[in-house]
Amino acid sequence: MSALTIVLFVLGLVLLVVGAELLVGGAARLAARLGVTPLVIGLTVVALGTSAPELAVSISAALAPGGGADVALGNIVGSNIFNLLFILGLSALLAPLIVQRQLVRLDVPLMILASAACWLMAADGTIGRVDGVVLFAALAAYTVILLRIARRSGDSGGDEAPLTEPGSLTAKVPVQLVMLVAGLGMLVLGSHWLVDGAVAFARLFGVSELVIGLTIVAAGTSLPEVATSVLAAVRGQRDIAVGNVVGSNIFNIFCVLGISAAVAPNGIAVAPAALAFDIPVMTAVAVSCLPLFITGGSLSRWEGLLFLFYYCAYTAYLILASQQHEALATYGMAMRYVALPLTAITLLVGLVLELRRRRRAA
Repeated sequence: MSALTIVLFVLGLVLLVVGAELLVGGAARLAARLGVTPLVIGLTVVALGTSAPELAVSISAALAPGGGADVALGNIVGSNIFNLLFILGLSALLAPLIVQRQLVRLDVPLMILASAACWLMAADGTIGRVDGVVLFAALAAYTVILLRIARRSGDSGGDEAPLTEPGSLTAKVPVQLVMLVAGLGMLVLGSHWLVDGAVAFARLFGVSELVIGLTIVAAGTSLPEVATSVLAAVRGQRDIAVGNVVGSNIFNIFCVLGISAAVAPNGIAVAPAALAFDIPVMTAVAVSCLPLFITGGSLSRWEGLLFLFYYCAYTAYLILASQQHEALATYGMAMRYVALPLTAITLLVGLVLELRRRRRAA
């Protein structure tokens, strides 16, 4: 592998981050001019903008000659796991996150449904073009629902700080459009370099393209979500912090996976390892958010720390599995029969206590 490949890989990551920043900044200002609430902005404009790197990378990988489907799917699945366990965990660790009722009633259940739909569509080993069209149609329906909610709620969607500074709303629309176009161009160029570099790394080190997509590419394309959610949590814009993560996961499946599968000549082939482990993990992580969000309507610091722990455990498993390490079996048993059951019991007890408290209060 040449030094040029490494340089282009790094430059690809940089272009993705800078391009997404321009895209999010321009789109968010345009949305704010329309009077859309912070939560809806986080679930739509910011989520779509920060998911743009995943979209660019996955489409490039799906259309790449000679393969790349593992990178495309691994990027989507890995990004969703990274978003919930790492980004949401880190954001909650910095500042406990308040969860709005709409997220518990609509968006998180829809994220769970989207993850389950991805698992179901992948069961036959391929996410075909028809599957992609169905997923994208679901995105269109979801967007319409959010816009109707925003129209009904008006400006009463939350008491969080506005996404943009007041002075930024005076910026001229042409400037914002230029930001959108420039950001999109950087994303497209950066995605090509990133995918080429990722495939080269996988072949050099003997690691599967799926693992590269689940780790390096997923983390790289999720950097905009990291910056957006962490900054929003620190600034007290908690609707944006949570909405960005949940919205990005929904967009990744409905939009990124949908378009990638629809444009790929033969759909997206699903590796057996992804079907047996990674996609179920993505679905399980999505399901785990619901009881956490219900109990107290917030994500506390210790719950954020728990999320971070499981992301480290998941990454460690991927590394051990890629090397077929002798400790893999013991590690898997410890996670399966000790860590996961203890966590499930803790969450269940917390949910039961919260429901009892609410029943007494009523």
